[in-house]
Amino acid sequence: MEPLNGFQITLRILYQFSSVWIALLLLFALSLAFKRRLGLYGKLFDSPIGMIGFGLVMFWVFTGIFGAMDLIVTHDPLTQVSGMKNKVPGTPVPGAEAGEYPWYLLGGDNLARDVFSRMIKGAWIVVQIAPLATLFAFMVGITLGLPAGYYGGRLDTFLSFLANLILAFPVILLFYLLVTPEIIETGVPSYMAAVLFVFPIVFLGVLLNSRYFTRPNFRTPLLIGVLGTAIWLYLAMISTGGYIISTKTYSIPGLPGVLDPFDVPGGILVVFVSVVFVNSPTVFRIVRGLAMDIKTRDYVAAAQTRGEGPWYIMLWEILPNARGPLIVDFCLRIGYTTILLGTLGFFGLGLPPESPDWGSTINEGRKLLSIYLHPALPPALALLSLVLGLNLLADGLREESLKD
Repeated sequence: MEPLNGFQITLRILYQFSSVWIALLLLFALSLAFKRRLGLYGKLFDSPIGMIGFGLVMFWVFTGIFGAMDLIVTHDPLTQVSGMKNKVPGTPVPGAEAGEYPWYLLGGDNLARDVFSRMIKGAWIVVQIAPLATLFAFMVGITLGLPAGYYGGRLDTFLSFLANLILAFPVILLFYLLVTPEIIETGVPSYMAAVLFVFPIVFLGVLLNSRYFTRPNFRTPLLIGVLGTAIWLYLAMISTGGYIISTKTYSIPGLPGVLDPFDVPGGILVVFVSVVFVNSPTVFRIVRGLAMDIKTRDYVAAAQTRGEGPWYIMLWEILPNARGPLIVDFCLRIGYTTILLGTLGFFGLGLPPESPDWGSTINEGRKLLSIYLHPALPPALALLSLVLGLNLLADGLREESLKD
């Protein structure tokens, strides 16, 4: 088997991404066809910067999804192939059997694993953690920031003090404290997960109750169904190996395996909780500031005159009118979270050492960077392009939201 040259490598990589190109083409075609009916999302396609950013982001989203389905990867990202250590891109795999991909498209790393497949699988880790962790951070920030900004007084002082206390810690030091084995053994991250993951349930409950408070016949069954499902998912997320808390001295049982639809690995749960905990105070401060500004508007006074409750005003009058800045910050914060995940992986914190996440892959590749560029360069460029896409997407959304 002959090695591939640069042109052949490029063609084969483009072919491996065939499912991604098709998905992007369909998404853009449908979005452009119906953009006038899609609100702010549709207006995004009037912004060239926003379209480029959206395309970069969705490229890696589809790559992560299809990579998890093994439609893109060429080899097992954890499998070591004898003779492929630090081999250059396009090197044929010795003794490749029938049906096995015959080349390492982007070469092998220092443990003879396929760099291309590890980059693809690393995208799935980012796609799983970054948006969902950012969403949870927003649930925490919104649930606490709205009452702090609306009521003010001692509540605002107390919550702002807690937020400033967390923000006073250097981020990397805080992460290091949360993900070290000694801290994990005490069960602190599990306790934090049990507390932080309650906020989406509280947010949904208050949101629906305030909206349908005057229609109890509809509100009650709706709350039972939504909150019942939310509590089940909550228990499934915080349960690891059938336990909510598990230390050397005691354990608290969680959902049994039959009722647990997804068993989140302990390392990913710790990283997830750490990201939510670090991002929540910043979101809180943004929401608090927006609530303090918007509560003085005439439509809020009109709602108060109608006799609407405080939570109705906060969630159905103030929050919708703060959506523009919050959507923009959400996109930016996913980028910050992606960088944080890469930083954690680079320092070997939280995720398992063999994890194909981009940070870990860059860290392993940089040890031989003066000799071999190919192990570290692809995940570094992937991380750069995703964060760039998120920043461009945020710029496009900001540009269009200002036109409303």
